[in-house]
Amino acid sequence: MSGYTCSRRSFLTTVGAAALGSALPAGAFQRRKPLPIGLELYSVRDQLTKDLPGTVRAVAKMGYEVVEFYSPYLQWTPEYARDVRRLLDEVNLKCLSTHNSRAALEPDGLKKAIELNQILGSKSIVMASPGKAETRDDWKRIAEILTQAAETLTPLGMRAGYHNHQLEFMERDGFRPMPFLAANTPKRVTLQFDVGTAMEAGYDPVAWIEANPGRIRSLHLKDWGAGADRGYRVLFNEGDTPWKRVLEAAEKKGGAEFFLIEQEGSRFPSLETAERCLENYRKLRGSKA
Repeated sequence: MSGYTCSRRSFLTTVGAAALGSALPAGAFQRRKPLPIGLELYSVRDQLTKDLPGTVRAVAKMGYEVVEFYSPYLQWTPEYARDVRRLLDEVNLKCLSTHNSRAALEPDGLKKAIELNQILGSKSIVMASPGKAETRDDWKRIAEILTQAAETLTPLGMRAGYHNHQLEFMERDGFRPMPFLAANTPKRVTLQFDVGTAMEAGYDPVAWIEANPGRIRSLHLKDWGAGADRGYRVLFNEGDTPWKRVLEAAEKKGGAEFFLIEQEGSRFPSLETAERCLENYRKLRGSKA
């Protein structure tokens, strides 16, 4: 994949001074602040590759609070990452995690991943692709990589994480990878939960969250619906996922710290899709812009 193409000169012309944030006043009876809602930027990859600053600004204007960059960010120089961080600060967005290949969490790749994530302000380096993984021994090696990465990241105030797809929840010859990874990695390794892929695999998302208390620190709110022309093309809360139960379990039992909308495609253009998903999320949660 080519990464997010944008010259430094054109980038800098779009980035101004950082905006000052405002703090919420504390109060003894103040309602618990809702968890931040963000966007996995893979959802708008067609726009991001053409115009990163413009896309980030558009996402912020919609009302998203968090973004998650995916693996091409590892092609950035530290200087470019600092430009991106200035942009995020200006539009009041936070990058709390990134998606990475397996190689980025192996010893040879972790150093650069740490450097770029620290610049961006991200605290979680998530493995979003295990590479070749067919046998129990393959998954054992992945668990070892995550454990070793966590040992390196913990003293830095950072976390290693793993992001599931359908594969990890599918049982084959009596073996299901995701429970194996959970059982063979320390609790400090985040199990970033892609809800829609578990739904497609027929795995109960609420049961998974409740079986792993405190480890579901972030979730990809990808919906899924059975039937023709549905699948992952449904918008958030248009599919079959029991979202109210999922979000309640994530907050009360899973240890969720933030949520991320993710969409692989829909009947609308990508930016409109992201905006509509956010609107649906707000309706479900009874919140306003």
